Amino acid sequence: MEIEVSAEAKDKRLNRGVAITVVVLSVAMGLGNIKDGNIVQAMDRAEAHSVDRWNEYQATRVKARVIETSMAEVSAANRTAPPAFAADLSRYRAETPLLKKQAQGFEAQYDALNVHDDQFDASEAALSTAISVAAVAALVEAPWVLAAAWVFGAFGLFLSLCGFAGWGFHPDVLSTLLG
Repeated sequence: MEIEVSAEAKDKRLNRGVAITVVVLSVAMGLGNIKDGNIVQAMDRAEAHSVDRWNEYQATRVKARVIETSMAEVSAANRTAPPAFAADLSRYRAETPLLKKQAQGFEAQYDALNVHDDQFDASEAALSTAISVAAVAALVEAPWVLAAAWVFGAFGLFLSLCGFAGWGFHPDVLSTLLG
């Protein structure tokens, strides 16, 4: 007993595979895009806080230097500096390392978020490529082309999973090549 598979049945199976692939990858890309948008917003906040702290750090150092200079001038003229100068100078000297540490912390937060942003960017590229290749598979009616789409899709899904799970895998080669 031989079973013949008609060309129409083969096409349907391939087209179903393409359709399922496109739906799954599109949903994954949409979810990743939402998460990536949230990461970018957090990166913007971290960068703004970092810039604010560095500005505050610089301003505090300038204020300390102005007080040091003023103390030197007043001491030269009166042989004694007002106690308020010393208190302000002590406060600025104490604030400076804290502000620097906070600024560096925001920079580190930005860098950590950037890894996940890169993961989602690379994921989106891989998933878009997979969807395009899947569409071509339907046009040329070649299952091996659909398999190639699945390879791109699997890589894209892996990168999305890394981004959602907070894993440190970073597609350095892609970032260097495309960055």
